[in-house]
Amino acid sequence: MTVPATESARMVTELVRLHQALQAVALPLDLEGTGERRHDLAEIIGQLEDYVIPRMMTIDAPLLAVVGGSTGAGKSTLVNSLVGSRVTESGLLRPTTRSPVLVHHPEDGHWFGQDRLLPQLVRVEHETSDPHALQLVASDAVPRGLAILDAPDVDSVEEQNRLLAAQLLATADLWLFVTSAARYSDQVPWEFLKAAAERSTAVAIVLDRTPDDAVQTVATHLARMLAARGLKDSPLFIVHEGPVSDDGLLPAGHVAEVHDWLVKLAGDPDARRTIAAQTLDGAIRSLTFRSHGLADAAAAQVAAVEKLRAAVSASYDDAIAAAAAAVGEGSVLRGDALAAWQELSASDALTEKGRKGKTAKLVERATDRITAALELLVLERAEAAAEQTASEWRECGGDQILAEVPDLARASRGLRGQAGRAVEDWLQDTRDIVRASGPTEDAVSTAVVAAVVGGTDVHPGAAQAIGLTKAVEIAERAKASLNSRIASLLRAEQGRFDAVLDALAIDPEVPTHLRQAARRVDDIRWAAQNDPLGM
Repeated sequence: MTVPATESARMVTELVRLHQALQAVALPLDLEGTGERRHDLAEIIGQLEDYVIPRMMTIDAPLLAVVGGSTGAGKSTLVNSLVGSRVTESGLLRPTTRSPVLVHHPEDGHWFGQDRLLPQLVRVEHETSDPHALQLVASDAVPRGLAILDAPDVDSVEEQNRLLAAQLLATADLWLFVTSAARYSDQVPWEFLKAAAERSTAVAIVLDRTPDDAVQTVATHLARMLAARGLKDSPLFIVHEGPVSDDGLLPAGHVAEVHDWLVKLAGDPDARRTIAAQTLDGAIRSLTFRSHGLADAAAAQVAAVEKLRAAVSASYDDAIAAAAAAVGEGSVLRGDALAAWQELSASDALTEKGRKGKTAKLVERATDRITAALELLVLERAEAAAEQTASEWRECGGDQILAEVPDLARASRGLRGQAGRAVEDWLQDTRDIVRASGPTEDAVSTAVVAAVVGGTDVHPGAAQAIGLTKAVEIAERAKASLNSRIASLLRAEQGRFDAVLDALAIDPEVPTHLRQAARRVDDIRWAAQNDPLGM
């Protein structure tokens, strides 16, 4: 792909928008395949930041050849030998952690500032083992238009080295993959080479550290493996075994073929641009294709959250309905509460004579028992709703959330106190309404309360004191108020689940935005490939 100058700025703009769309993707739920998609997301964002956008903005920058391969393949020795001096540690001298080394011509140094390549790596010009630093080495031995980057081992025992190696290879215009007779069939390097073939990355293979009598056999087999994996056009160089100097260098003649090829490439602007454009196009094609998979994964997260949210709503809708049914059917007034009310109603507290007497203890006992019964009702419904929600969440991707917030599966710890205060407020409101209708005795308002929670008519004595029509009206009003207060308590319990889902920050528009961003980038690629002026 050669994007015309008129389209280059638009491509950069759309790549930046794609980057923004990818950053908006959230994959917090452990759905099937999510782990792999998280890796893809981080990798694609990293490649956009480290390579694709910077290279698209500076297509004429020096060609970056990243030297990679297995442990002990001779990468650093090769780099040192190509440069003609020790610029990177190798062999047993290699530290546990590695700082990548980038060797460039002195006049090309400005191309490799932190704003253009691998922005998260600090630039240094001295030896370091800091894996967060990029050591820049200026050398006249490297021709203008070319830079060589020595990467850590792709199969290092240090995970940080492996991750850094993968990141560096993703920034390469050209992979210079170094292997040996002992390591050429290792699985890990071939996984990288497979990825290179899939995204059309320019690759050259260097067969190193191979005895002369095994070179032909190994090279033939290696060439077949390359062809079988879509890399038949990749150059294959042989670096014969030889004495290594005290400075860690092979004889110049042993690396002459690789050296001359790189020098020739550096001196041909068209060839450099072709390789850079080929690798860049392959990277863009690959990341837009993979972006659609990420959009699918993001859509699955949206669907899962909707399912989890629906489970919450259904559970607490059921709880509120069950609480209202319990009040309406009178099942709250049972056990101690029923006994206390029966004792009060059997007394003369609700007669004309009794209303003028001292019945405070009976009223208090009945009120306390009814309050406790209503508190229990709220707790039972809240516990049932929490358990039901947790059970359904475990079946639709919410296991991780429940593991992180285990208290969700139970009613909140402060609910009993909240329920008690809500019932007390309701009782006081009911007393105030009854008193506003005439009777000032608490026994009358308690009778109204008992009728509400017992699902019965108001006691005749209380009805007489208030007036039958007014008593029915007050009871209905009190019942609606009680149900509303219980519903508010249970909705607050529901809010704990909703808050957790809200905190996941799953935007339902993200999958669409990501697909659109990927398509816009692909449209520019397609136009460039089909525009004769852009070839």
